[in-house]
Amino acid sequence: MKHFGFAAVVAMACTGADAANMPVNFVTDWKAQAEHGGFYEALAEGLYARRGLDVKIVQGGPNVNVPQLLAGGAADFGIGSNAFIALNNVKAGAPIKAVAAIFQKDPQVLITHPRGDVKSLGDMKGKPIMIADASTSAFWPWLKAKYGFQDAQIRKYTFNLAPFLVDDKAIQEGYLTSEPYTIEQKGKFKPQVFLLADNGYPGYANMIVTTDSWIATKPDMVRAFVDASILGWTHYLYGNPKPANALIKRDNPDMTDDLIAQAIAKMKSYAMLEPAGLKLHRIGAMSDARWKTFFDTMVAEKLYAPNLPYRKAYTLDFTGNLINDGRDIGHMEFTLEKKP
Repeated sequence: MKHFGFAAVVAMACTGADAANMPVNFVTDWKAQAEHGGFYEALAEGLYARRGLDVKIVQGGPNVNVPQLLAGGAADFGIGSNAFIALNNVKAGAPIKAVAAIFQKDPQVLITHPRGDVKSLGDMKGKPIMIADASTSAFWPWLKAKYGFQDAQIRKYTFNLAPFLVDDKAIQEGYLTSEPYTIEQKGKFKPQVFLLADNGYPGYANMIVTTDSWIATKPDMVRAFVDASILGWTHYLYGNPKPANALIKRDNPDMTDDLIAQAIAKMKSYAMLEPAGLKLHRIGAMSDARWKTFFDTMVAEKLYAPNLPYRKAYTLDFTGNLINDGRDIGHMEFTLEKKP
């Protein structure tokens, strides 16, 4: 029987860690789930505490506005669900930046029942689609620009699957790692799943975001949070996820072992966090080139003005070396070893 072990070399200066740990509120973009697993793993293993941070994970939800909480000082770090949120912060003048991108592929999907008249995203033009309020300023404008969707198609998605399950003509949004599995279990059929990232939708997801103030005045703490989170995600995917899963189920009793397990499997099989086959792990990577691709794509779709200073949406100070010089995150390297 084989199992995975870790050899981790960590070289980091973390000022103030010998004093009382700094309280940090980290707000997620949804209720506790496997898609937050690496953060919970870092908390459960004490990875944040070892770096001088007393982290409290605050669950998000349908009515939680992460940028608003950050701007108002109610949270110190948060999850930016997608790259639109980061650019919208720039457009609104909000002093918030992405400092790491956990998901390299956005897991956003549209879901239908098995049906002959819908075999692509383009086939959904003119048909009713259930989306959440937040999605109207995220992926929906891209669908309008690329496929000719119209606001008249929008039906409100309340995160209740019942309307979808009883209507074989229904179309709704979802996450690759969540709704499709639940639909299979409850509806007893395999839905059609269209991953936007496989249809030209670029951009990062599940980003760590914080304020310009934290970046300017507490860069060591930002680095500490990013480093611990990345190590937590590495352990969660390739080590023992049980410590994190226990906290996830504590915070969100609706989570079950099978739901979590299939989400982890999909994150790995779809290479959501990093390309498959790497010897050195690159979770959290961002690059100027990737951000430019996203911005240029959306400018071409007339979603943003060409003169928007999009580089204010992110900083590579904490992850840039990951791609720029071929090393794993500059000050931290992970190797994965198979042991008997």
